[in-house]
Amino acid sequence: MKLITVFTVLFVGIFALSACAPQATPTAAPTTEPTKVSEPEPMAIDIVDTAVANGSFTTLAAALQAAGLVDALKADGPFTVFAPTDEAFAKLPAGTVENLLKPENLEQLKAILLYHVVEGKVMAADVAGISSATTLSGKELAVKVDMGNVYINDSKVVQADVEASNGVIHVIDTVLLPPAELSDIVDTAVANGSFTTLAAALQAAGLIETLKGEGPFTVFAPTDEAFAKLPAGTVENLLKPENLEQLKSILLYHVVSGKVMAADVITLTSADTVSGAKLSIKVQDGKVYLNDTIQVIMTDIETSNGVIHVIDAVLLPAQ
Repeated sequence: MKLITVFTVLFVGIFALSACAPQATPTAAPTTEPTKVSEPEPMAIDIVDTAVANGSFTTLAAALQAAGLVDALKADGPFTVFAPTDEAFAKLPAGTVENLLKPENLEQLKAILLYHVVEGKVMAADVAGISSATTLSGKELAVKVDMGNVYINDSKVVQADVEASNGVIHVIDTVLLPPAELSDIVDTAVANGSFTTLAAALQAAGLIETLKGEGPFTVFAPTDEAFAKLPAGTVENLLKPENLEQLKSILLYHVVSGKVMAADVITLTSADTVSGAKLSIKVQDGKVYLNDTIQVIMTDIETSNGVIHVIDAVLLPAQ
């Protein structure tokens, strides 16, 4: 009996001790999935390096190098570049690119390249909402959307929104050429070659400097043929020093203050000339006539200080 009691006490004690012992933590089953490591985002590169890496802009890259503009387009910006492809440069007349790359044509090359760059980051969605943009050359680009395509001047955007670290590139299919610098009214008339008598009359009347001034002026310019319609000897007589005031009065009767384009001329019935006398204006059968019989045969020759409309006869103020 005592043996059984001792055994029972031992068993109960062992059981009690095991119940009080800390429980073992179960081991997690090993996983077969590899640990995922996030890939670093590719670093954006600047506009110049983006163009070079593309491989389609070797001529543009060479031109930027020749013009000394590489560092400028590697700067912080941001810039928007309308980038012509090699094929776009190949559309230019033979020898044009080679000529522009010569050191003596550096300023012309630089002006052309800067005409492709707009300050700021202008994405395609923004381009579609504007009608013009001022370039780093200081000249304006025309922007239009037609049939879902975007055109910069007459150049089509063939790929948009190529992002770079300092701006964005839009690829175009034609090189953008800035508009030529305009000459003043006098130089424009002389360069035309059809206004030699008018130029001589302005010189004789001492009006050259006036019409080279800031203006703006609107000039109704008679051609040499228009002066030839006057009675024989009229021009020669007017060019004499003693007839200076009469000549000046006639010439100033061809000039209106302000820049009046053809679209404005056709809305008028008269205009005050710089001479103080009025011109009558009428539109008949789609043609514009001054003082009833003198026809405007060419309009809107723009100059740096106004506009020229060509007429087929000399205007003579009423006596």
